[in-house]
Amino acid sequence: MALRHAVLAALLDGEYSGYQLAKAFDIGVANFWHALPQQLYAELTKLEKEGLVTGREVVQETRPNKRLFRVTHAGRAELGKFAAAVSKPSFIRDDLLVKVQVADRIGTAAVIEQLEERASAAEAKIELLGELLRRMRGDADEEEFLRRGERIGPYLTCLRGLAFEQEHRDWCRRIAAVLKERTTHAER
Repeated sequence: MALRHAVLAALLDGEYSGYQLAKAFDIGVANFWHALPQQLYAELTKLEKEGLVTGREVVQETRPNKRLFRVTHAGRAELGKFAAAVSKPSFIRDDLLVKVQVADRIGTAAVIEQLEERASAAEAKIELLGELLRRMRGDADEEEFLRRGERIGPYLTCLRGLAFEQEHRDWCRRIAAVLKERTTHAER
């Protein structure tokens, strides 16, 4: 997947400025695709040149003017082609795993600290994703929303992000505990 597809997907729900798109990425898309705001602005420029999004300027009296972007028919067609293409298998690429792999040879203190930090960060993200899911489904319970919700895609990707963060938190806590226990035994 390219950043272009993630941007097009984020714009399906309406018109966004670059700033609003960056916020939407932080909240809803970041659980499966990371991008810096400057990358998003550059991608919007490319997509507009290719006719996949269209932008319009909004004049604001007390603030600088802004541009709002929306997906064009060509952008929807591009997303359709992307959705029909075979997806590559996902893989993990995480420097913390390299550190865990060598922890018993180089020392565990710094690795344990990083595992605990990651677990805390995952816990914070779990709370954010839980709140986002609650806002998306409104008064409906989850099963009702999954059966009848109007816009289900963002909810489903958010569920995946939540499951990932929960598993990541649990793994980090377990590995930190294992390394602490091994360190305690080694010191005896």
